[in-house]
Amino acid sequence: MSTENLADMEIRPTIGKGSLTDYRYREGNNRLGLWLFIISDSFVFAGLLISRYYLLGFNYHPDVNQILGIAVTVMLVISSYFMFRAETLMKFGDIRGFTRNALVTMILGALFLIGVVGVEWQIAPAGPNDGAVWSLFYTMTGFHAFHVFTGLILLFVVWRKARMGKYNADRHWGVEAAAVYWHFVDVVWFFFYPALYLIGRPII
Repeated sequence: MSTENLADMEIRPTIGKGSLTDYRYREGNNRLGLWLFIISDSFVFAGLLISRYYLLGFNYHPDVNQILGIAVTVMLVISSYFMFRAETLMKFGDIRGFTRNALVTMILGALFLIGVVGVEWQIAPAGPNDGAVWSLFYTMTGFHAFHVFTGLILLFVVWRKARMGKYNADRHWGVEAAAVYWHFVDVVWFFFYPALYLIGRPII
């Protein structure tokens, strides 16, 4: 083999199963799939939000605990900040920084779940069978809580793989996917929180 051919092989990116070029191609397909899923999932959340305004308009909201609502919202917002930090650190190859920030994200996400399902549901003045308003409240918060729970599972898997050295600055699609999904769940709550806690007067 001539020196010219050897140099050409070194410059030209290798397209194979383990090559970076192949990884970027699969990453693009995965990214498209994730966004299609998020868009489709958004329609379900939008349907729930529309149902809330159809039933209560802008005059009423369920009689829920306002302090708790603010507390869990702050937790989720802060968790999104730490998730952003975690993803950014991974882009620079800081595995240790990623794992620390991802762990904080998971803790805050778990506290959000405890606040909504473990506390709010228990102290609410009515149950899911006490009329359409409360049925919708439990459906909206429950569906969102399910997404937070699945987000925590995804984050834990990614966090564990990062500790095992499965990701680096060039190859960390799992981290990006977890971050996008977590921010999506956070954005949904930005719409659910005022609809369930702030807009209108409380109604039992």
